[in-house]
Amino acid sequence: MSQQSAGHLIVESLKAHGVDRVFSVPGESYLDVLDGLYQSGVENVVCRQEGGATYMAEAHGKLTGEPGVAMVTRGPGASNAFVGIHLAWQDSTPLVLFTGLIPFEHREKEAFQEFDPHQWFGTQAKRVMILDEADRASEYVAEAFFAARSGRPGPVVVGLPEDVITELTDAPVIQPIPVTEGAVSTEELAELKSALEKAEKPALLLGGPRWTAEAARQVTAFAEKNGIPVVSDWRAADRIPADSPVNAGEAGYGRAEETVTVLKDADLLLLVGGTLSDIPTDGFTVRQDPSDVNWIVNIDPSLRQHSGAVTRQILASPVAFARALESLELGEHPDWSGWLEPAVAAHRNVTTIPETAGNNAEGTADMELVMKELLKHLPEDAAVTYGSGNHTAWPHRYFPNNTYPSQFSVRNGTMGYSVPAAVAVSLDQPERFVFSVAGDGEFLMNAQELATAKQFGAHPLIIVMDNSQFATIRSHQEAHYPGRVSGTQLVNPDFATVAKGFGAYGARLEDNADIERVISEAVQAVTEQKIPAVIHVIADRAKLLPGM
Repeated sequence: MSQQSAGHLIVESLKAHGVDRVFSVPGESYLDVLDGLYQSGVENVVCRQEGGATYMAEAHGKLTGEPGVAMVTRGPGASNAFVGIHLAWQDSTPLVLFTGLIPFEHREKEAFQEFDPHQWFGTQAKRVMILDEADRASEYVAEAFFAARSGRPGPVVVGLPEDVITELTDAPVIQPIPVTEGAVSTEELAELKSALEKAEKPALLLGGPRWTAEAARQVTAFAEKNGIPVVSDWRAADRIPADSPVNAGEAGYGRAEETVTVLKDADLLLLVGGTLSDIPTDGFTVRQDPSDVNWIVNIDPSLRQHSGAVTRQILASPVAFARALESLELGEHPDWSGWLEPAVAAHRNVTTIPETAGNNAEGTADMELVMKELLKHLPEDAAVTYGSGNHTAWPHRYFPNNTYPSQFSVRNGTMGYSVPAAVAVSLDQPERFVFSVAGDGEFLMNAQELATAKQFGAHPLIIVMDNSQFATIRSHQEAHYPGRVSGTQLVNPDFATVAKGFGAYGARLEDNADIERVISEAVQAVTEQKIPAVIHVIADRAKLLPGM
């Protein structure tokens, strides 16, 4: 076998794992890998900041179920990338971060940009690996991808010393290591059947990783066939169609109270894919009684992040469990319609844009009317991205997630995700309509990735809700320190002009009368001209949440 550098072998190994796109910010510490990407057939999406690169890789992981790949340089580059690692850790997203390192012989001398990957990333990554032998380059890629995908997915960090990756090796390309989906035994299925048939108030809670569109369809079909209410975990609303007759809403912020009542009062809660973390349990206060009956379908044997009783754990992914459900036929059971219907009705009420929308201050546009007009233009498979902040309440409440995956958001509360995620989804699925809702604070954290969108042909629609403040923190201030606004007020540029500078469509909305025209023009720019679009919505400062 002919020799090649370890850096080039890494690229060949990525190709063997089906990687056709990586997200990077270049650095001299991994030049040989960059050289390996040259004419490799793997697209290198060059980003403008390492946080944006890891956000894009994370969104790719959510979209495909396969690890998104980010590449950054040592020291400052790795530091900037950390935000995406924390996101992938808490959101259980498969991601592999390659970071350049100082030469092997320079270690522990505080050389230029030296850092210890194990110390930096050890608590927020499934594995941290440093390539010290060129012959193991492909082995490390295979192990990194396996670790990122298996069990509860998450991020893996691979350190690449700049001298080691230039060494020649004749080591072969290691093929992908298969990941198990787990299984549901005949005994487990029979016990679940018996438990459901005896339950007076059963419910499903859907969330977590390792779903597919088919698994979501199969689980939804089972719930609909048997009339069992389904609650989605926070930021997991796309596991069940918005209009499903058993959709009882999404746990977390902005939900109907009847949604959390389902979780509180269920005498059998079947969790598929996720766990009872702090958000669905209202800060570890709901379903914390030792007598609660919680059946948990989860491929992670450690049930990391779960709090509360565990009646039975089925060690299976949503994919394996969904297949098993297709053969599960329930016999006689109590009438569940009186338990189901109030929660579904309340959820539909809270997700319907009120007729009173438009009661906003002069010189502003109402976000509810913006969403109402946008919904007229969205195809069935539209995708939405958003990070964190009060602005997310509008797409969270009103966008109908009808397909999986269609909701790309964050469970770790990070800001700056909206634009990079929209760019990544648009690049992966260029024919899909992708839109994002960003707050004015969030938008400027990664607005520069519009340059990446324009360079590589992504064309999402970005709605920037500008209320000139960090509104989430403002709302907390009003609750705890009323009348003492401190450190939350902003003065913003004209985001429409900023967008035009990037080569995108840009428009400013400060009157409800202009909403229909501006939305139509922006949709045309995205769908026909194939360019990014930014709508700068001047929002009423007093409306911190929908319905206020």
